[in-house]
Amino acid sequence: MELLYENQGIVHKICNLYFRDRLAKEDYHQELIIQLWKAFPSFNNTAKFSSWMYRVCINAAIDIKRKEKNQLKYVKLSEARPATLTDNNRTENIQQEQLYQVISKLSDVDRAIITLYLDEYNYREIAEIIGISESNAGVKINRIKSRIIKSFEHGDA
Repeated sequence: MELLYENQGIVHKICNLYFRDRLAKEDYHQELIIQLWKAFPSFNNTAKFSSWMYRVCINAAIDIKRKEKNQLKYVKLSEARPATLTDNNRTENIQQEQLYQVISKLSDVDRAIITLYLDEYNYREIAEIIGISESNAGVKINRIKSRIIKSFEHGDA
């Protein structure tokens, strides 16, 4: 329980990056916690708890998104404006919100990779969590960063 509390920011971050609607974020936050509890027996202490937690949350979020996509195939959803981040510096909030908007447009796997990178996981750790080779993680990170930079340069943020 203490480990989950210490790393609760991971669940919030995954919810903010994968789900737009405030109510969905709250529901899926609970769902990610449930998935963590169910998966906890598989935690074997060979990796950092936060790495394991990221893997479980990302996989659960991707699974939820996949199920949503299948259920809502023919329903057009209007995108809700993302919730404003709660930081005192307004300019930083706007920049962070813009970055989240750009990241939210990436594929599920790319979104997971860049999230881990921004949380200062190294290529080896990212590769382990995502299930790709370390060199592939490096290539993907560089390509994702280039796409994000282009989005900001073209005003797509």
